Amino acid sequence: MSVLPSLETDGERWHSTGGVGMIDEAVFAEAMLASYRRAIASVAAASGDIRAAALRLAAIWRAGGRLVYAGAGSSGLAAAEDAAELPGTFGLEQSRIAIVLPSGTTEPFCIDGAAEDDAVAGERAMTGLGDLTRDAVIVVSASGSTPFTVAAAAEARRRGAFVIGIAHRPGSPLLVGADASILLESGEEALRGSTRLAAGAAQKAALGMLSSLMGFELGHIHQGLMVNLKADNAKLRERARGIVATIAGVSDAKADTALREAGGEVKPAILIACGIVSMSEAVTWLAAAEGRIDDALRRAGVNGITGEGPNKGA
Repeated sequence: MSVLPSLETDGERWHSTGGVGMIDEAVFAEAMLASYRRAIASVAAASGDIRAAALRLAAIWRAGGRLVYAGAGSSGLAAAEDAAELPGTFGLEQSRIAIVLPSGTTEPFCIDGAAEDDAVAGERAMTGLGDLTRDAVIVVSASGSTPFTVAAAAEARRRGAFVIGIAHRPGSPLLVGADASILLESGEEALRGSTRLAAGAAQKAALGMLSSLMGFELGHIHQGLMVNLKADNAKLRERARGIVATIAGVSDAKADTALREAGGEVKPAILIACGIVSMSEAVTWLAAAEGRIDDALRRAGVNGITGEGPNKGA
């Protein structure tokens, strides 16, 4: 049984021929591309729900809550990938991000098909996270009816979490039982039953939008740049330098100097490069702006700043 009813696409033409033994790989390739286009279209159709959920995630994070990602099979891997990238991309504390998979987090790339049917394990996984009343739980399932995943979502909601359900079947238990539902009607898979393809592409795009819009709302994106990234390797240190140089309008050398003074933190380095004379003053300006570099730059009056701090000369 497919995740969703068939649509009139190249996928139907592919299936009607009997598969690879009947037609060549070019037709199958076109069928796959058509299914990927539907996947992205399904994310566009759900963009309003994604934006609303992202605003709620940002509010929960600001209030000190955690983000919990849950799923099974390929959906679980998509959720885990998005969760794993948040500390590096947006500087979010690793300790406030949790991943719930049937295999646990010690072997995240081991898909245990039988474990997906264990509803009790899903409940137990959420119970093990303790108090969830301040937290958000993002739960992903292609069918929206995977026992482990649905049980985890239900237990999380019972324990007071704000549950976001992402699934591909309208009216599925996961979507019906969630506080916020994101329906991705991605349609028939070219490779029937393999939800890691079109459904997986839709999930990755939706999760990426969800977490990136949350990052935007938190002030961690400015001019399309990652101003709160964690620069913990050579590539990201170079990227941090470029971000500071671009936003502050200074040379790479001056950006490097500002980053050193800021201990590698991009937002205060931008302010230092713009004329704030110390890290402590940059931190004060950012605190006054609730961490938003755009607001801090406006408050500081970038063009004529003398490092007097936000409470002087107001």
